[in-house]
Amino acid sequence: MQDKKTAPPVFRGQLIELDIKGLNNEGEGVGRFAGFTIFVPGTAPGDRVTASVLSLQKTYARALLRSVLLESPHRVAPPCNHYSTCGGCQLQHLAYAEQLRLKQQILANTLRRLGGLDLAVQPVLGMTDPWRYRNKAQVPVGSADGIVMAGFYAPRSHHIVNVASCHLQHPANDQAVAAVRETLQALAIPIYDEKSHTGLVRHILARTAFATGETLLVLVTNGHHLPERERLVKMICAKLDNLSGIVQNINIQRGNVILGAEDIPLWGLPYLEEKLGGLTFRVSPRSFLQVNTPQAEILYGKIKEYAALTGQETVFDLYCGTGTIALYLSQGAGKVVGVESVAAAVADARANATGNGITNAEFCKGRAEDVMPKLLAQGYQADVVVVDPPRKGCDAKLLTTLAKIRPARLIYVSCDPATLARDLRHLTDEGFAVREVQPVDMFPHTRHVETVVLITRVEK
Repeated sequence: MQDKKTAPPVFRGQLIELDIKGLNNEGEGVGRFAGFTIFVPGTAPGDRVTASVLSLQKTYARALLRSVLLESPHRVAPPCNHYSTCGGCQLQHLAYAEQLRLKQQILANTLRRLGGLDLAVQPVLGMTDPWRYRNKAQVPVGSADGIVMAGFYAPRSHHIVNVASCHLQHPANDQAVAAVRETLQALAIPIYDEKSHTGLVRHILARTAFATGETLLVLVTNGHHLPERERLVKMICAKLDNLSGIVQNINIQRGNVILGAEDIPLWGLPYLEEKLGGLTFRVSPRSFLQVNTPQAEILYGKIKEYAALTGQETVFDLYCGTGTIALYLSQGAGKVVGVESVAAAVADARANATGNGITNAEFCKGRAEDVMPKLLAQGYQADVVVVDPPRKGCDAKLLTTLAKIRPARLIYVSCDPATLARDLRHLTDEGFAVREVQPVDMFPHTRHVETVVLITRVEK
């Protein structure tokens, strides 16, 4: 039996009234009731609300917003009809300027709390028009009562919210998803069931190039056999004017990983081309590309500024994807070397170098933590290193290698403040100094923020 002295002052189902004082890393409002922390999604700092307690932990509770008694001056009406049920966005109810201010604050607090780093964080670089910016949609497919569902997961669940239009997506992505959904329904193509691991079509992936408006469409399937393949392709093509190609991706594994390792071209080209910084980039289904094309230009410009190249340096771009950063920096460097673990992305990077007439770039397949020591043993030098890891951050082995080679400038591009805090703590303990922390809003109206950090070695 729980000690009454330590028991939370609330219980499940209780209706409480509280003031919202801030946001947590999940984009949820934070308030206190009888000194106990309460997280309430959909609230804004400055709100006074009623909420019902949903779940309890030792140090906090999560509650469902019931009513707003007093509105924050920063609260706005979300334009999306699905906002209250879809889990894709967390901050549409906040004025955009306030979103940027809170992201700056959350980043600084995370670096201090998890990394023990009291760093000045620059104001977030936002967008002039923070809507319709996403070049990629990854949409789960399901069925309910014989109706094909395609949309996004509800918060903290795998329940699919059927979304006709997403205010963050390029309109062509919306059109592509709708065309596939209608065609799957018309042809009665089997839809994947996550619980039983049966059925066929699991996800729809659409990637659209802002430069051309062309869309690459990917159908992720739980097996190779695609019924009505020719009719399926013909019907989709009839609905969409600007397709670059249609690809089938095979994923027969259980779990949350969306794409499998095998791509089968069904029609057209198995890639599309996007332009960034005057360069043209080939992008395949599994290749990484920043999802916000307009802001990628801002992000890469900041990376170039931090690199401070004179034309002589050897630059390493680790976790390089399709080589966008490496090639963007190539004109100011003596040599650029990209390292990437996904074979298709490496092939794209090499094709991108050739297509843009860039001769001072090379790309290696493998994990950065494995490849980097081998290249250094072969005599490569590293004057400037850019790391752009996935959400889990850098491998500890790679951080140790970076500490040994001590590049003059290290530029860390992060999509997760928590792992950034961890890795910056490691690097500062190894003799590096953080010079500037610049967040860039790659994901308006969501809790996510991209950060680029300039790090230099401390001379002994």
